[in-house]
Amino acid sequence: MFRLLRSHCQSILANQPINRLLALDVFRGITITAMILVNNPGSWQYIYAPMKHADWHGWTLTDLIFPFFIFIVGIAITLSGTKQLEQGKSRGSILKHAALRMVKLILLGWFLALFYYNFTADSYNWIEQRLLTMRFMGVLQRLALVYFACVLLWLYLSNRLLQMSFVVLLVGYWMTLWFIPYHDVLGKPYLGLMEFGNNLSAWLDSQLFNPQHLYYKTAQPFAFDPEGVLSTLPAIATGLSGIFVGQWLSKPNFNNLAKAKWLLLVGIIAVGLGELWGLYFPINKALWTSSYVLLSSGYACVMLAALIYLLDCKNIKNWSAPFVVFGANSIAFFMFAGVVARLLIMIPVADSSLKGWLYTQVFQPAFGEFNGSLAFAIGFLIMSYGVMYVMYRRGLFWKV
Repeated sequence: MFRLLRSHCQSILANQPINRLLALDVFRGITITAMILVNNPGSWQYIYAPMKHADWHGWTLTDLIFPFFIFIVGIAITLSGTKQLEQGKSRGSILKHAALRMVKLILLGWFLALFYYNFTADSYNWIEQRLLTMRFMGVLQRLALVYFACVLLWLYLSNRLLQMSFVVLLVGYWMTLWFIPYHDVLGKPYLGLMEFGNNLSAWLDSQLFNPQHLYYKTAQPFAFDPEGVLSTLPAIATGLSGIFVGQWLSKPNFNNLAKAKWLLLVGIIAVGLGELWGLYFPINKALWTSSYVLLSSGYACVMLAALIYLLDCKNIKNWSAPFVVFGANSIAFFMFAGVVARLLIMIPVADSSLKGWLYTQVFQPAFGEFNGSLAFAIGFLIMSYGVMYVMYRRGLFWKV
């Protein structure tokens, strides 16, 4: 069995192009795998603490997943964009492609928001209860907006202006939340609050969208979305942090060990600055605070440094093969997992759904409540790997 697994992993890694940064591909795969893992427990009632988001201020390991993905997108923008420019593509054509990709990602996000039907309720009305209450913002929607903004800034700003933009986004967002007043429907004024449902970002979401289109529909005094409009601005800074790292990794005069050491140092400094800033501007994923940007980008640098050291310096690679498969089709994996997860909820079995039946009749009796919930998520990953591996072997890579 061990020999089969090793042979399987070696065959995957043998197909990797020599000039590709394996650590980045594996980092992408680990990130999307973690995202699917935490999104698909057997029961939302039984989740281990590291696999939950922080209730409000603070952070958990799960809170690092989304910014890691945006960080990786920033690196890819630099590496891919530089290659396209060297091949003679114009800035305009690259931007046009980025705009088209943004639209596709938004449409995919809306598709997932609409892909649901309650077959057990005779009175269920999909148009009224799904289409007319569709959540406009979301993970793919934020990714789309951040991606396009980062491509635009990278194409037309110098490195110095990019660095200035990073600082302006972080400091400007901080000042905006602290010093711009707002008020509720009764005219009661507020200033500088960062409470759940009571902050400038939540206020703006409530002004732009009907509460039924927001994730936290019943938040008071303002319904809001954790992927809201205003908090997308500091998320762009997360993408810029990836661009900076991508620019540095592209330099030919540094070996992998030097790159790993540099990333580790920068990461530790960024984490420290994020924690320090968090004393005054709390680390908060839903608000995507500036301290959260520094902290998550810092940990992303540390993670990438560790992967470069293990994979490219020490040549310890076999373990990484499944993540190469997942990372090679990250958007396809995300969409596949989203569709299957919804189907498991939609398909009725006995007095429950197929997912509920599998958890209560198979996983919970075998492993217990918390371990059963985790085992379900791991089983979901194993099933997904089979599909993603077939796509990988057949060269089917879904480029949005």
